[in-house]
Order: sequence, then C-alpha cells, then structure tokens
Amino acid sequence: MKIDQIMKQPELGRKISELRKSKGLTQEELVEQCNISVRTIQRIEAGEVTPRSYTIKTILSALDYDLEKIKTEDSKVTKEFKKLFLLEIDDEKETSFLIRQLNIAWISGIVYFLLGFVEVYADYYRHQENEMIINEVVYILLKIVLLISIVLFTRGFVLTGKIFKNYLLRITAFMFIFVTVLFYGFDIISVYMDGINYPIVIGAESMTYGIIGILFGISIYRLQGALGTIAVITSIFEIITYAFLTTIILSVVGLVFLTPTILLEIILLFKVCEMIKAKEKTLRQNNPTGIYSH
Repeated sequence: MKIDQIMKQPELGRKISELRKSKGLTQEELVEQCNISVRTIQRIEAGEVTPRSYTIKTILSALDYDLEKIKTEDSKVTKEFKKLFLLEIDDEKETSFLIRQLNIAWISGIVYFLLGFVEVYADYYRHQENEMIINEVVYILLKIVLLISIVLFTRGFVLTGKIFKNYLLRITAFMFIFVTVLFYGFDIISVYMDGINYPIVIGAESMTYGIIGILFGISIYRLQGALGTIAVITSIFEIITYAFLTTIILSVVGLVFLTPTILLEIILLFKVCEMIKAKEKTLRQNNPTGIYSH
C-alpha cells in the first residue's frame, strides 16, 4: 500500500515536521541529506502538496524513520477510530465485533424497557406530587443505569444504519443519544436544584424527542426492503408515538404507545443480529480457510 494512501495531507506534513524537529534538524539541513529543494520541503510540511511515494520514502529515510512503522501507527489509529464510531466492519473479526455490539444493544433495550416503568413511577411522584418516593442516591443510580442502557440500545441503530447504508437512521440515532445524555444529565443535576419549572422542561423534552422520533420512524421504514414487515410495523408505531409526544398535550398517549414501540425496536435489533449471524455462518461455509471477502 502506498504511503499517500495511508497518511494524507496535512497529517503527512505535520508528521514530517515533527520527525525533523525531533532530530534537531532545520529544513535546510534536511535538504542536504535527501537532495530535495527547501521550497519542496516547506510546501510538504505546510500541507500544500502531496509528494510522490518515492519522495516521502527519501525524506523518511533521511530522518531514520521506518516506513512500516508509520503505516502500522496510522492503521491502528484509523482502525480504532472506525471501530469506536462504527464506521467500518469488513472482516471476520469485525463481524464478530458487530454481532457482539448488536447483542449488547438489544439486551440493553430490555434493561431500558424494564427500568423504564420504575422511572415513570418515580418521575410521576417527583414532578406531579413533588415527592421523592425513593432515596436520592437510588434515583440518581437509576437515571445513570437508564442513560447507559439507552445509549447502548440506540447505538445498535447506529450500527444498523451502517449495515444497511441508512444515513438518516444513523443521524437520528446519534441525535437521540445526544439529547438523551443532555436531558438525563439535567435530571440528575436537578435533584440538587430548586425552583425549576418542570412543566416547561417536560414540554421541551416531549417536543424534542417527538421531532427526532418522527424522523427516526421514517428512517426505520426505509429498512423494509431488508427487514420486511417488522420494519414497517415498527416505523408506524414510531411515527404515531412521537407524533403524540410532539403535541405535548397528548404526550401521555405517546407514552402509552412507547411501550410496544420499544418492544418492536428490541425485536428489530434482534432480527438484525440474527441476520448478521446467518451471514457469518454462510461466509464460514463458503470460506473454510477463514478468509472473508465482501
């Protein structure tokens, strides 16, 4: 693989400048060792031009830097970055990673579903009756566990969007994660705050989730070609649920519909996971040597 395919400008220029300075060399001194004009070195380090592979190898050789090392460093960073943000899954190991993350997602969905009933009960008394029916520490732990489970659950839809190239699903899933962290963080902090107008806060949450949820439902509908009926039914419940939440006045009806909606989301992620498992099994059968091709 060519070096310019691994590291591109301006990262390449910064790397060369960093290596040169670590050797205590000026640009003029480096020029003397690699027989390249000062102007060329200046433009490379400034990121203005992408030199040919031969030129890069010559510069790195003058700096006593192993070309394979820069390849290894960059490939590791790139791989971990893509894995963290679920941007690329293209071999057997990554397929196993994908299956594991999808399993974590739908299991987290079950945790969220079950703890959600406790949360609704606690929040009702807190906001409507101005009474904490559970210990504050327990309440905060409940919110933290719910936040983690929702993030992991929603992350499964980021994966699903990646798998089926559904960019709207990925974007709305990330939006859900962002607003969830925001609102749950506020819930936790507000335990120690007085004078908060909760109706306004709840209305803002309802409206925000409602708008994002409708877009989320539309993105789920786009999965019908791959997932069939479950995608259509889930999308219908999504749109109905979040449309009610958007009205604020009828948000209670939306919360009622939210129960089957979450269950359908869990089933959908489980089905996606099973599809990937089936694909992996087929690949293993067709590639007994363990070499995958996508």
